[in-house]
Amino acid sequence: MHDWTPDLSTSAKPRYLALADRIASDMQAGRLVAGDRLPAQRLLAERLGIDFTTVARGYGEAQKRGLVEARQGHGTFVLPIQRANLHADMTAPSRTHGDDADLSMNLPPEPHSPELIERMRAGWDMIGRDILPMLRYQSFGGGVRDKEAAQHWLARRGLVPAIEQIYVTPGAHAALLGILSALTKPGDVLLSENLTYPGIRAVVALVGVDLHGLSMDQEGIEPEAFAEACKRLAPKALYLNPTLQNPTNVTISLVRRQQIVEIARRFGVAIIEDDAYGFIAPGPPPTIASLAPDLTWYVASLAKCIGAGLRTAYVMVPEKRSAWAFASAVRSAAVIASPITLALATQWIEDGTADAILRAVRVETEERQKLAHRILADQRFEGDPDSFNIWLSLPAAWTRSAFVGHMRSTGVGIVPSDAFTVSGIPPEAVRICLGGPAPRSTIKRALECAAHALEVMPATVTSFL
Repeated sequence: MHDWTPDLSTSAKPRYLALADRIASDMQAGRLVAGDRLPAQRLLAERLGIDFTTVARGYGEAQKRGLVEARQGHGTFVLPIQRANLHADMTAPSRTHGDDADLSMNLPPEPHSPELIERMRAGWDMIGRDILPMLRYQSFGGGVRDKEAAQHWLARRGLVPAIEQIYVTPGAHAALLGILSALTKPGDVLLSENLTYPGIRAVVALVGVDLHGLSMDQEGIEPEAFAEACKRLAPKALYLNPTLQNPTNVTISLVRRQQIVEIARRFGVAIIEDDAYGFIAPGPPPTIASLAPDLTWYVASLAKCIGAGLRTAYVMVPEKRSAWAFASAVRSAAVIASPITLALATQWIEDGTADAILRAVRVETEERQKLAHRILADQRFEGDPDSFNIWLSLPAAWTRSAFVGHMRSTGVGIVPSDAFTVSGIPPEAVRICLGGPAPRSTIKRALECAAHALEVMPATVTSFL
């Protein structure tokens, strides 16, 4: 029904909600019937004299209510009335997945296969059979079974640590806090990429260390900048996210990793390797820890490859003595990793569920990256088939604050470059995440809103929907 033109003037609600309400009322009245194709979003926006993003958001709201479905490459179609929620809360947006698309958190897409979800539940049921011991304090750093599961997991990255080198912590933040507490004192210098993971900035602030950013190219930190900083600042350590770097998606090549190791060894600088995304990429370069095990503190969190709620990270320390101060710091801050979540992580690794989740994450991540490359084909951004985000460079007409503000007004949360910049003026760029609980249809709508905004001057895009 390409000529369907709803009257939104009688509603005092935001126009996107009024549009979803009108679809529902026209279905009740028989003006829209199952199988009808709604007008294309751009066409309806022009016909109603409203912004494209308002129509996109209205169609998205209608889809959440079960009124319509979007068919890839074909359009948006009215569903049978018995399947629709015609009496959804008409005073507020549907919250099935949340009306807003929070694309600010870099999370893996959640599994949606019923078979995989049932397998995950079976693991939960398995650990529940012995629930009482998990309500007690456990050995710090994980038990033998947990460390053996960690060995199995780390072998994916070519690492063969001894049991004594492995510590299990309640997430990467606790691990980084412990490492910096062991390596540094207030006033010491830590180096990192100039665009880096915001979490390390938060941890650095807690321990009173000075963070200095290094210039980057398409392969990560520049060796010359690293060497010069070592001479000038005498840093205690270098923090790196070397595979699918957050936020730029850069993966440091083997040659560049070898150059970094040589400089670190020459100046006696420890390396903290945050390999959060190394397990997602099917064939990444060798870890820095495998190139320089005596210099490297290696952190492998399960948050980005399995799920953030597990709050589990495996730490491989360079040698036993160096672990004492680390263990003391982590124990003081967090006591132990939760025995319940640790037991679940171990169970999933042992029975192969973790492998299945990882495969599902890879497949869905690649599909979402394809969406981004198709919808934002005319824009400049850095992405990767195995990455949960894109790093979008804005055209000259947009500032990062204006673009983030506009996207927020359309219900889409993204992060400006300020959150990642260690020193200097942040670039006019934003990180858009593609994972998390949002379904692919929500990601598609958010990317279409971004594409539309980028095609026009900021002044022509209303922020009042």
